Amino acid sequence: MPKTTFAPFAAMLGGLATVLTLAACAGNGQTPAAPGAAAAAAAAAAPGGLCNAQPAQVVLGQSSTASVVESARARSGARMARILRPGQTITKEFNAQRLSLQVDGNGRIITARCG
Repeated sequence: MPKTTFAPFAAMLGGLATVLTLAACAGNGQTPAAPGAAAAAAAAAAPGGLCNAQPAQVVLGQSSTASVVESARARSGARMARILRPGQTITKEFNAQRLSLQVDGNGRIITARCG
């Protein structure tokens, strides 16, 4: 009788558990895409919600209000955006569907990049 091994199955379950755990934490501190025209513009800007920071550079120097952040997100084609404040602890994983807007102490946007 052949010996059966469950190692591949166990490895797959372990990987699935890791993915589900990370997915549960993914939305923390990020702005999701808004429905309507902004979402349509984002879909047209980049396929699959991938971020392109170049079109979002127009917001540099502006205050990081909700409408400015949403405008930058829609221009970039990203599915979500986050604001990075001075001294803030942030996650360092790269997310190709996220626009990161770094602000100064006054809340003015100083950089716009993907990740």
